[in-house]
Amino acid sequence: MPVTEDPRDLRRSDFPVLREVPTRWADVDAYGHVNNVVHYAVFDTAVNAWLIETTGEDVRRWPALGLVVETSCRYFAELDFPAPITSGLDVERLGNSSLTYRLALFGTAHSPAAVGRFVHVYVDRETRRPVAVPEPVRAAVQALR
Repeated sequence: MPVTEDPRDLRRSDFPVLREVPTRWADVDAYGHVNNVVHYAVFDTAVNAWLIETTGEDVRRWPALGLVVETSCRYFAELDFPAPITSGLDVERLGNSSLTYRLALFGTAHSPAAVGRFVHVYVDRETRRPVAVPEPVRAAVQALR
C-alpha cells in the first residue's frame, strides 16, 4: 500500500480487498450515526471473511488460532443507515507468528470515514503459545502482494 502522510488521503483503490457491508437500523445510535462498535465488527468481518475466502478453509478448524491482540480505529466522518459500508483491507506486516492488517471504512464519500489496524497473533489451540502463521494464510498474503 502506498505510504501516505494523512490516512484521510486513502482511497478505495489503495486496498487490494474491498467488501461491501450493508448497514442495519440497529447499527445507528442515539446520535443518529453508525455507532463506533460497528466499525470494529466490520473490521473483524472483513478480515475473517477474507481469510476464509482466500484460503478456502474454515479457519475455526485450524490447530492454530488467530487471536486479536491489538486494534485501533481513527474516525474521520460519520457512516449512516441505510447506506452500505465498503471495507478496504490490506496487509501491513507479515511476521513469524503475527499478521497486521490495515483497514478502512468508506461510506458515500471518496475519503475514508475510518481507518483501522488489526493484529492477529497465531497461537496453538491447546497451549495458547505462539506458533507460525499458518501456511494457507502466508500464501494468501503473498497473493495480495
